[in-house]
Amino acid sequence: MFTLKCPACQAESKFSFVDNSYEGPRRCWKCRGTFRLKIDNNVLVYCNPIPEEEFTKVQEMYDLRNKYKKQPE
Repeated sequence: MFTLKCPACQAESKFSFVDNSYEGPRRCWKCRGTFRLKIDNNVLVYCNPIPEEEFTKVQEMYDLRNKYKKQPE
């Protein structure tokens, strides 16, 4: 289980990953701030605030990337 504190409001979010790593968009549940973050082996590499427009674009790219990863070859 990974705990992340929102850099804007300090609210804690807990989540887990299949392989202990994640790179992509994230929205704070409390302040609704938008961020791009990278977690590698349960260690936070970066968590950078991004504007709402960029969040939407990054989320769409992330969704597409995961959609095509799951399709059989």
